[in-house]
Amino acid sequence: MSHDTRTAPRICPLCEATCGLTLTIEGTTVTGARGDRDDIFSRGFICPKGASFGGLDADPDRLRVPLVRGDDGELREASWSEAFDLIAARMPELTKTHGPNAVGVVLGNPNVHTMAGSLYPPLLLGALRTRNVFTASTLDQMPKHVSSGLLFGDAHAIPVPDLDRTDHLLLIGANPLESNGSLCTAPDFPGRLKALRRRGGTLTVIDPRRTRTARLADRHVAIRPGADALLLAALAHTLLTEKLADPGPLAGHLEGLDELAGSLADFTPDAVAAACDVDADTITAIARELAAAPTAAVYGRIGSCTVEHGTLASWLVDVLNILTGNLDRPGGALFPLSATGRAPRPADPGTRKAVPGKGFALGRWSSRVSGHPEAKGELPIAALAEEIDTPGEDRIRALLVIAANPVLSAPDGDRLDAALADGLDFMVSVDPYLNETSRHADVVLPPPPPSQSAHFDFAFNGFAVHNQVRYTRAAVPLEDGRMDESEIHARLVLAVGGLHGAPPSAVDDLAIGTALTRAGAPKELAAGLTGENGPERRLDLMLRLGPYGLTLEKLLAHPHGIDLGPLKPRVAEVLRTRSGRIELLPEPIAADLPRLRRALGERPAPLVLVGRRHLRSNNSWMHNVGALTGGSNVCTLQIHPDDAARLGLVDGATARIESSGGGIEAPAEITDTVRRGVVSLPHGWGHSRPGTRMAVAAADPGANVNQLLDGTLLDPLSGTAVLNAIPVSVTPAL
Repeated sequence: MSHDTRTAPRICPLCEATCGLTLTIEGTTVTGARGDRDDIFSRGFICPKGASFGGLDADPDRLRVPLVRGDDGELREASWSEAFDLIAARMPELTKTHGPNAVGVVLGNPNVHTMAGSLYPPLLLGALRTRNVFTASTLDQMPKHVSSGLLFGDAHAIPVPDLDRTDHLLLIGANPLESNGSLCTAPDFPGRLKALRRRGGTLTVIDPRRTRTARLADRHVAIRPGADALLLAALAHTLLTEKLADPGPLAGHLEGLDELAGSLADFTPDAVAAACDVDADTITAIARELAAAPTAAVYGRIGSCTVEHGTLASWLVDVLNILTGNLDRPGGALFPLSATGRAPRPADPGTRKAVPGKGFALGRWSSRVSGHPEAKGELPIAALAEEIDTPGEDRIRALLVIAANPVLSAPDGDRLDAALADGLDFMVSVDPYLNETSRHADVVLPPPPPSQSAHFDFAFNGFAVHNQVRYTRAAVPLEDGRMDESEIHARLVLAVGGLHGAPPSAVDDLAIGTALTRAGAPKELAAGLTGENGPERRLDLMLRLGPYGLTLEKLLAHPHGIDLGPLKPRVAEVLRTRSGRIELLPEPIAADLPRLRRALGERPAPLVLVGRRHLRSNNSWMHNVGALTGGSNVCTLQIHPDDAARLGLVDGATARIESSGGGIEAPAEITDTVRRGVVSLPHGWGHSRPGTRMAVAAADPGANVNQLLDGTLLDPLSGTAVLNAIPVSVTPAL
C-alpha cells in the first residue's frame, strides 16, 4: 500500500444483513471493500452489494449540493442556506393556512439503513402533527407489524428464527439466498442454512418459484401464489385436530387457544388442497414434521406479506410457532434484545411476570378519500396519489419525501407521477439522486455518501439472530460543501417547526431531554453523555438506558463489535397486550377469517404475477451502480415453458403484460424455475422517465411492475398493497 492508503471498518448499509466491511481508502476515496473477518457478527462474509461499496459511494450521479426550483420551473444548484430558507418560508405557512394534514410525509426503506433516518423522522412528524404518513412498510412488512401488535401488544415485537440452533426451518415466501434476509438480520444467511443441513436439520421452502433457497431445501413446495394463509391455516388445523399441538411453557401466557381450534375448523388439508395446489398428504406431512422436530421455526417474508391475506399469513406463522412450543425457546423463534432496546422490567431472575399493557389498536383514523384505516400510525402508500389529486378539505398540498421513490415503488406510478407534477404547492425531497420522484421536488437535499457518515443499526439490531452491538464512525471526512445527514434532518425539523435559525443541536437536546423524562432518569445524566455530535450523544444515552448498561466509549473501544450472547426466552418482557397474555385470536383477525374462508371456493386466475429479488439489487436504489448491472440482475418476465408455448412466446422476445393498472413490456425469460400459471417480474425497475440524472439506470431502464396495479387491492388489516398473485394477461408484443 502507498503511504496515503489505509483501511477502516464500516458496517454495510446496503441490506438488512448489516455485514462488517473493511474499506480500503486512498486519500478520501474508497477503492475497495472486503468482509471484515474480525466482525463479531458477520465474520468476514460479504455479498456483491457490499463489495461494490466504493462504486456506490463515488457514483458521479450523486447530488453534491441542494437543488432549488427557480422561477423558470427548472431545478438549479443552490446553497444550503437558500434551500432551508425556502422550506422555512413555505412549509409553516402552508400548515397555518390549510392545517397540519395538508402536509404528507413519505419515508422510504433506506431510512432504516442510516442513523439519521432512524433518529430524526419521529421528531419531524412530531413537529408537523400530520396524520398523512406513508412509508415503504405498506409495500413490504406491515402485515408482520400488525400481526405482532395484535398477538403481543407491540408492533415491533417480531420474533426471529433462531437459525444457528434450530433443527427444522420452514420458510414461506422468503428467498434469503437472494435477499440476505429481512426482518431477520443474519449475515451469511446462506451459510447458516447450509450449516443447518450439515448438522442434520431440515429445511422446508414454500414458494411458487424454485429459487436458489428452494434448491437448497429438503422439501420444496411450489404453492399457488397468494394461498399462503390457506396452507398455514391447514397446518395449524392439523396440529390441533391430531393432538400434536403442545405450547409447553407458553401455555400460561396464552389466551384464546380453545377458540382458535373452532376458528380454523374449515381449513382442513383436504379443503385447502385445491386452492393451494398442494396435495393434502403433503400438507399433513409438513405439519407432522414440524411437531416432531426437537426444535423448529416458521419464518415468512415478503412473498407471504404482499398478498390479499398478508396479515392472516403473518399471524399464522406465529400461531404455528406457538402451537409447536417453539415460540420463545432456543432453536425456535425468539425476541432479540437490542443494546438500545427497552430494558427488561426489574425482577428476580426467573420470577418476572407479564403485566397488562396498552395494547395495539388499528384504525384510530382513516384516510380522507377511500377511508383506509391507519396501521401503526401510517396510511397505505397506495393511497398517496388520491390524497393529492382529489379535491377537498385536508387534501395533501405539500409533501416531504425522505429516501423514497414511490413513483417506482408504489402502485400506479403514472397517477402518482401526474399528482406530484400538478397537484402540489410545495415538495421537498431528501435524496442523493434526482430520480423518478425527487425530480418533482421544489427543494432536493442530498445526504453525503455512506463513507462520510457514521453507522449504527437501530432497527436491524432488534431483528438480529444473535444479540450484538457495533458502531462505526465515518470512514472519510465530510467533503467540503456537503452537510452531514443528521444535520440535514435536524435543520429540516427546525424549518418545518417554525424554529428556523436555531442550532441543529437544539433538536438533539430536545430528544435527549424527552428520552430522560420517559425513562424516569435524572436530567443530570445529560451532562455526562459523550460523543462528537448530537447523534453520538443520543446513542450514548440509549446505550446507557438500554438493557446491557453500555456506553458509547465502550463501544468505540470495540471497533468490530461486542458479542452480547445468543437470543434468550423473554416473552414476559415483551408482552404489552391489555390482557398481559399472548392474544392468540384477536378480534380483528377473527373478523377477517371469513374472507379467507371465501377464498376456498374462489376460482384461481389462469395466470398470476409474482415478484422477484436480486442479490445485486435493493429495490430501486442500487440500479445506478455499474458493477451491479447485468448478469442475473435483469428485468425479465420469467415464464414456464408450457405457458410460453401456449401463449406463443419465445425466449428473449418482448412480452406484453397487462392487468388492472395498465400494461408494460419486458423480455421473456423461459424457465422451469417458475411453476405453470405463474410469471415473475422483479421490483424497482422502470427508470425511463425524463428529468432524472441516473445514467446507468436509464441505460437499462427495465419495466415498472407496479404500473400493472391500480392501487385498489390491499390487505385490509395492514393497508399493504397486494404485489403478488396479481391476475395478468401475457401476449407477444406487437
